[in-house]
Amino acid sequence: CDDVVVVVLHVSANVVDQTRHEKEKHFLTADGKEESFPSLMDPPSLELSVVVPSYNEELRLPVMMDEAMEYLEKRQKKNPSFTYEVIVVDDGSKDKTTEVAMKYTKKYGAQKVRVLTLVKNRGKGGAVRMGTLSSRGRLILMADADGATKFADIEKVEEGLESISEKPDNMAISCGSRAHLEKESVAQRSLFRTFLMFGFHFLVWFFCVRGIKDTQCGFKLFTREAALKTFSSLHVERWAFDVELLFIAQCFDIPVVEVAVNWTEIEGSKLVPFWSWLQMGRDLVFIRLRYLTGAWRLEAERKTQ
Repeated sequence: CDDVVVVVLHVSANVVDQTRHEKEKHFLTADGKEESFPSLMDPPSLELSVVVPSYNEELRLPVMMDEAMEYLEKRQKKNPSFTYEVIVVDDGSKDKTTEVAMKYTKKYGAQKVRVLTLVKNRGKGGAVRMGTLSSRGRLILMADADGATKFADIEKVEEGLESISEKPDNMAISCGSRAHLEKESVAQRSLFRTFLMFGFHFLVWFFCVRGIKDTQCGFKLFTREAALKTFSSLHVERWAFDVELLFIAQCFDIPVVEVAVNWTEIEGSKLVPFWSWLQMGRDLVFIRLRYLTGAWRLEAERKTQ
């Protein structure tokens, strides 16, 4: 029976398609010329890359981008040595997400804003991975397109990263956290949704990641070295990908710190509660079992392009 389970886990273990469609290898400049994306394996040429996964976000993306660009531009004026880029990853949207994002390329230039349009929908984890693999920053921030976290809170996660005194091979991760808001959110949630939330937290703790209260906040800061190490082994491309990333980080003894950030629930969340919780719960069980049985393996630097 155990052998059958192992065989099933190996057979059903999906291999992430790391290859890019030809259209995903390029971005458009402000004047419409095609240029090639760099590789995460290249040395960094900027201080910060911000990766924004976006699926059908034509309405919410402008609010987030206006706030982010205002902050980043002000910071650069105060400190000209601070260099940055924002990579908006259109995850196979059916609306005008790419067109909306390109307005910012035209306004600020392709050195500051690049749009990566995926040929097909990969899921949030797949979109973040593709954007991260195309980034130039010494630090890489993952930030949601809904703007639920105040962008200026990047300073908090930066401080969290700096607080880690020992960074093996310069690897470290700082995670924004909403755990301090949990009591308030429980009071506003239905009993059923609260049950699902605590059930998910238990599965995360039991199967995968311990010591992190909020694995799902979409505001995480990586050193370039930590991003390469973790994203090179990532298998889950949908909602539970954060958990696998942190699981990989803990397996490699990459230090992870959790930092409280401001967070506001934004209308239009794509997380359909019941089925998404079930899908994430299933993914958590499979993450642990597939690594235990060897169906999935950790890789130092799997080929990522």
